[in-house]
Amino acid sequence: MNITSALVLFAVIWFMVLFIVLPLRLRTQEEEGSVVPGTPSSAPVNPNIKRKVQIVTAVAVVLWVVIAGVIISGAITVADFDMFNKMSG
Repeated sequence: MNITSALVLFAVIWFMVLFIVLPLRLRTQEEEGSVVPGTPSSAPVNPNIKRKVQIVTAVAVVLWVVIAGVIISGAITVADFDMFNKMSG
């Protein structure tokens, strides 16, 4: 795995985890009972973006280490997913 592949893999993992973590523990303005004029009632009151980015980065690093380790070790290869024997040559 070269450096570009490693960075792309990390970016994909990071954004996937981000989209999972963003809606967790979210309180909307409607739930709080104080909708700011000009904003939708579904807007978050305090999204805690900094904390969520820290959590996402920590989880993504752990997942990246595991996935990159599997790829580098060769424990699972593309040929393992060849159900119809198209790669046998």
